[in-house]
Amino acid sequence: MTKMYYDNDADLSYLKGKKVAVIGYGSQGHSQALNLKESGIDVVVGLQPGGRSWRVAESHGWKPLAVNQAAKAADVIMILIPDERHHAVYEAEIKPHLTAGKTLMVSHGFSVHYNQIVPPKDVDVSMIAPKSPGHLLRRMYEEGRGVPALLAIYQDATGQAKERALAYARAIGSTRAGVIETTFREETESDLFGEQAVLCGGVSELIKAGWETLVEAGYAPEIAYFECLHELKLIVDLVYEGGLSLMRYSVSDTAQYGDMTRGSQVVGSEARQAMKKLLKDIQEGVFAREWILENQANRPVFNALANREAAHPIEEVGQRLRAMMPWLKEKKLLQ
Repeated sequence: MTKMYYDNDADLSYLKGKKVAVIGYGSQGHSQALNLKESGIDVVVGLQPGGRSWRVAESHGWKPLAVNQAAKAADVIMILIPDERHHAVYEAEIKPHLTAGKTLMVSHGFSVHYNQIVPPKDVDVSMIAPKSPGHLLRRMYEEGRGVPALLAIYQDATGQAKERALAYARAIGSTRAGVIETTFREETESDLFGEQAVLCGGVSELIKAGWETLVEAGYAPEIAYFECLHELKLIVDLVYEGGLSLMRYSVSDTAQYGDMTRGSQVVGSEARQAMKKLLKDIQEGVFAREWILENQANRPVFNALANREAAHPIEEVGQRLRAMMPWLKEKKLLQ
């Protein structure tokens, strides 16, 4: 059985008298910083001076510090900036102040697992990874609840790495829901695989392929949009709430029979072989090297692909149809 930790397993005293620096103030940064503060932890926010995040943090009552100043002042440093920025920021602004006995933390293991960050041997290195967007982490905390998180210890120099990480998890509210123990390798590789094969890459291609198949066969683009994209949320919500069983219980018998007899014809052996290839590339660092080089070259492929995807006809159809749905306008993403 996977080990689970709850409030009774986590002692906030391991962070008492410690200063925690949250580096970054985006989705996770703002949520974790505010939750820590309201749990009685001494928190400082580290940012690049003058940026948009600096102004947002000030509007929330913080007095941000430059990243190097925050890292110097802190005992625990949580890096919550995008993966592709970890190496440069760590080398220039965090590493010089990562003295013996401090704790370096992340919420995704990419930079540590793929050696973009190589920490000194005399510091603790751990991960607490909430399994939700930042705004949901914050909302659940304010409601007295929490979202689950993953815990991993990469390096235990002080003998207290797990205790400090669990204290951090409790301070952001995650031990209210449950914290699952894993490793940096398992979290990083499974996370990348899930994004590429299912959650983002797989779903995006399945939606476009379904829509294109219907449109090419002469069906109205609007009808194809509703059947292959719009209604996906209804299905995903059911799966989210009760797994595949609840989804199948909730749809018609016709839909369930079509699911069980036709789904494997679309996502069959070829798709499974492709997934295994994706996983191998992740495990061997092929994807990581590609993504690191892509950022070093100022993202030529990323930008070209993003522009191409934004111009896909399904986006124009969707924009027109969503304008007919006033309830969607009430759910703008938090900045």
